[in-house]
Amino acid sequence: MSTRRKDPKGRVLRDGESYRKNDGRYMYRYTSVDGKRHSIYDSDLNELRKKEEKIRHDLCEGIRIGEDHITLNDVYEMWKKDKNSLKQTTKGNYVYMYEHFVMEEFGWKKLKDIRKSDVRRFYNGLLDAKRMKVNTLDSIHTVIHQLFNLAIDDLYIKINPSDGVMGECKRAHNMDTPKRRALTIPQQTAFIRYTGEVSQYRHWKPLFTFFLGTGCRVSEVVGLRWEDIHTEEGYIDINHNMVYYQREEGKCYFSVTTPKSKAGTRIIPMLAEVRQALLDEKSYQKEAGLTCKAAIDGYTDFIFLNRFGSPHNPQTINRTIRRISLAYNEEEMELAEKEGREAVLLPPFSCHNLRHTFCTRYCENETNLKVIQKIMGHKDIATTMEVYAEATKDAKVKSFENLEGKIRIS
Repeated sequence: MSTRRKDPKGRVLRDGESYRKNDGRYMYRYTSVDGKRHSIYDSDLNELRKKEEKIRHDLCEGIRIGEDHITLNDVYEMWKKDKNSLKQTTKGNYVYMYEHFVMEEFGWKKLKDIRKSDVRRFYNGLLDAKRMKVNTLDSIHTVIHQLFNLAIDDLYIKINPSDGVMGECKRAHNMDTPKRRALTIPQQTAFIRYTGEVSQYRHWKPLFTFFLGTGCRVSEVVGLRWEDIHTEEGYIDINHNMVYYQREEGKCYFSVTTPKSKAGTRIIPMLAEVRQALLDEKSYQKEAGLTCKAAIDGYTDFIFLNRFGSPHNPQTINRTIRRISLAYNEEEMELAEKEGREAVLLPPFSCHNLRHTFCTRYCENETNLKVIQKIMGHKDIATTMEVYAEATKDAKVKSFENLEGKIRIS
């Protein structure tokens, strides 16, 4: 029977522990999760065992030992170096958000010390002190959440302290992202009719008709070229995006990229109204003496141009929508009062609402969700299903109204 090892005070030493006679210190040896051998020392056995307890806990949890100094910024540098799966423009936006808002204020914290409450406090500070918009905070959260997940994968921490924090902050500030709404058929009709009737807005009608007849994203529309239009075959080839970036004052630029996902590259059949809108746009530009003067990342001959021969800035399009809507609503309220009827008013909306409006009209007339998904360029079928469910809600209610009294249930 083997004799248990003891220290000079007669205390039994545990597995991995030893007493060093040469310097009077205690040593504990262990193997980390990466298979490497490590040793820790202390002149007091009780203090050594406190360290042992933490090491055993971390080993049980599968966490790296001896790297307590790692900060969130350290993980960010690893992420920045290796995150090559993101498109360059997307990665550039994330890098800007992190380095501008996180690196100095929060990134210096050690991973082992960061708790969920710390992340929540940081987010609330951005919302309250900096008056940050929820969409900006969403982008920051996306990066931070990825960094903590990377730290988990590399065994620095066990759980992600940012899980669920974004939702909590939104609810606490009553900032839940509003649900996008499609224009109703009367609103859609009123908007496009008014745009075509008023001389100062008439030249915008082809662009808005294209939005409502294709469901394209604004980045796809402003980057569309005449060579992407196949009139004889009757389809539109969506194969790139053109995004307008505005980081700091004086630094604004367009950049052409491929779609974020494979679903974004697609063929859209051309409706007759869309074909006519494109002919009207070409006719207007000829009369106005407009030609495309822009060459962006090797792309040129863009379809929808401003008065300088350059592609439209998406912000300009949204401002135009607001101007048209305000002018229309003012006239409509006066007219409705004179005619003694309820006014058909336009709600606040943007380019993306026009895309959502097309998708809603399409869902009202098409039952094949996979076809809708492909036309819209949705990466996830769940996105299509959500729009479809909302679009067909009224039809379901009406179907039950027709069912009233026709089946025996009591």
